[in-house]
Amino acid sequence: MLNEHKACKLDSRKRTSVPSTQQRLEIPNAPFPKGCKHSLVRSPLNTMTPRINAAVPGADQYFPVNIPPIGTSYSKDEYPQNANLPQLFRPITLKGTTFKNRIFTSPMCQYSSDNGHATDWHFVHIGALATRGVGAITMEATSVVPEGRISPQDAGLWTDSQIAPLKRIVNFVHAHDTKIGIQLSHAGRKASTLPPWIHDRFAKIDPTAPSAARNDEDGWLGSVYGPSATAHSPTYPLPRESTEEDLLRIEDAFLQSVERAKAAGYDYIEIHGAHGYFIHEFLSPIANERTDHYGGSLENRMRFPLRLIKKVREAWDKPLFVRISATDWAEGPEQENGVWKYWGIEQSKILVGELAKIGIDLLDCSTGGVYYKQKIPVGPLYQVPFAQAVKEAYPALVVGAVGLITTPQQAESVLEDGKADLVFLGRELLRNPNFALTAALELGTVIKPANQYERAWTRLYKPKH
Repeated sequence: MLNEHKACKLDSRKRTSVPSTQQRLEIPNAPFPKGCKHSLVRSPLNTMTPRINAAVPGADQYFPVNIPPIGTSYSKDEYPQNANLPQLFRPITLKGTTFKNRIFTSPMCQYSSDNGHATDWHFVHIGALATRGVGAITMEATSVVPEGRISPQDAGLWTDSQIAPLKRIVNFVHAHDTKIGIQLSHAGRKASTLPPWIHDRFAKIDPTAPSAARNDEDGWLGSVYGPSATAHSPTYPLPRESTEEDLLRIEDAFLQSVERAKAAGYDYIEIHGAHGYFIHEFLSPIANERTDHYGGSLENRMRFPLRLIKKVREAWDKPLFVRISATDWAEGPEQENGVWKYWGIEQSKILVGELAKIGIDLLDCSTGGVYYKQKIPVGPLYQVPFAQAVKEAYPALVVGAVGLITTPQQAESVLEDGKADLVFLGRELLRNPNFALTAALELGTVIKPANQYERAWTRLYKPKH
């Protein structure tokens, strides 16, 4: 029997506690993988003996420790085929935080929160990704105020009670050696809308069916606001123009959410400045019709977004990402006779230059969302050229590419060609949460599957000749 284990309770069941880090030592010449650190506990004779089936230290319940961490490449000494790692599986360090590979999960709304609180759906959804080998997980657009949600079922971080369910998820992800961040957002004039599966069902019957969530459906029609009093489309809520008081209150709400993100234990924050939501609305001439110092010129339209992001940067000392839409996909030239007609790549590059001065750590380059008549030439890698343009303009800035990256070969080519530093995957990870493992298999690299799933990935360990 191993002693010096205090009994602990979890869900009213007795469990053996995890040995403390002080009880863990490295055993030279032990018959375990190179670099392995097994739990050691003191015997009655005060000697140290290895616990072969080691637990994750510090976890609140038993999880077997993965060595190396899930999704991490094995050394070339153990697997010679790893001598020349694909770009996808090379670690990257941002502001002192090292990510084990370059396959990042895009934030994806689940429309499944309970008054802004994460539920078991989120625990299962995020937990599944954490055990499948991705380098980082960005949790979905999380509103800093109740009226900033896209739908009544969207995530929030505007009150302290929302911290605990998120911390539970973060702890599980960390127990499996994966980094996790949160995307802080405000939907602006696109708030108080129906989840997509509801609206799409109605739209098949009537294309003019409203997108808005009525007040009797927990919506907040009458309390929606944006930079201007112009609706996103005829089916969306009509917003009022935001005031200076609104902007100051939203800035404070972002900063309060940053503090809650710290309490939840997140590794990074992403600011949502894309897809037609509040920040993007200020940037785009399509949505921003103001005539004050927040509208008109590019400098004015960038004023509020830059002020907000600068304050977040000052409050958050871990990696800070910003997602932008690099174009509105509107017709005609971006600028005509010296007038900016819509938001596009040229203004985006100017914005990114200012964001780099503020000190962001990563630019997540997406497109679209502000113009309801947008015409997007959807196809494989269709958004990558925008990431490439930003990367060429600012080589020192880490840039993430996103948009119909669906195969390991596509993802690797984006990085190999220098078009971006890492890839964000969204729907492809919903279809195939094992994308990282599949990519390793197809690219001839050995990475670590979860202990519990190793039997399904034995092909990974066979060298390719």
